[in-house]
Amino acid sequence: MSRLQHVIPSGIVALVGLWVAYISYTAQPAEAFLFPRLISTVFVVLSLWTFGKACLGWSRVGQGLSREMLVNLVPGLLVALVYIFWAARTVGFYTSTTVAFFILLSLYDPAPHSEVRSWIRRIIITAGFMAVMYGLFAQLLRVYTPREVFF
Repeated sequence: MSRLQHVIPSGIVALVGLWVAYISYTAQPAEAFLFPRLISTVFVVLSLWTFGKACLGWSRVGQGLSREMLVNLVPGLLVALVYIFWAARTVGFYTSTTVAFFILLSLYDPAPHSEVRSWIRRIIITAGFMAVMYGLFAQLLRVYTPREVFF
């Protein structure tokens, strides 16, 4: 069972990596996907390497994913799926990223949800994260981001 706990998650990650790489290499306009191609290629190489190690039994780190860990990941995966397949295109990249990041931070932050101070800290962290994202993608790299309703 221990080997499967490494093979299955790394196989899923490798499949997602291959899918993202395929999209980045086939999407148009091609010049808009230059940066995603670079990142997805590195991601595919690393994920296939990890999957190969798991299949060969060379993964000796940790115990794999337990049922409890998978249950804890489900809300984050649902937010990610909504973000990828609907929100980024419908609402716009920066707006949907802000909302998704704030939801994920609120879900997984161990700080109490009953304190105003923790909510203020989450808002500040989200604003800082988005400032870095905007500076990186729009200003420094000048890469295409999905632009729809808001920006």
